[in-house]
Amino acid sequence: MWLKFALCLCVIAFGVLLGYLAAGKYRRRKSFFTGFYLLNERYLNELVYLRRPLDAFLRETRYEGDFGRTVAEFSRKRAAEVGYPYLTEEEKSWANDYFRMLGRGDARSQSGFFSAQQGELSEKKNAAEKEAKARGELYLKLGLLAGLAAVILIV
Repeated sequence: MWLKFALCLCVIAFGVLLGYLAAGKYRRRKSFFTGFYLLNERYLNELVYLRRPLDAFLRETRYEGDFGRTVAEFSRKRAAEVGYPYLTEEEKSWANDYFRMLGRGDARSQSGFFSAQQGELSEKKNAAEKEAKARGELYLKLGLLAGLAAVILIV
């Protein structure tokens, strides 16, 4: 009896784990665009107030996940190739263009360019947050239901 109950709990937990892992793509996408948005906001403030060298600016804040790796790569090589599978081709191209412009030109032209990117980044961040919330919950529920279906077949 207890063995069957423990097996059922393990099957349900496994189903929920699979749902959580399936939703990881959307969480990483949300994290990427959140970090991107924060970098843009900080860089706009930097252009207006402090105007430190780009290397010092990038070293000041640690970013997490894939976006952190992209910023670290850019900081080392002055070039970054964004190509994560959860981004569309248009988003990859847009992000690569963004990093090509980072640190190029005078403060006034950069301020104009990155201010123009602010609205699009905000939209992308908000869309990624909504999608992560909706898809994350959906995949967790599907995993739970799959686990329950498997339990029904076991019992």
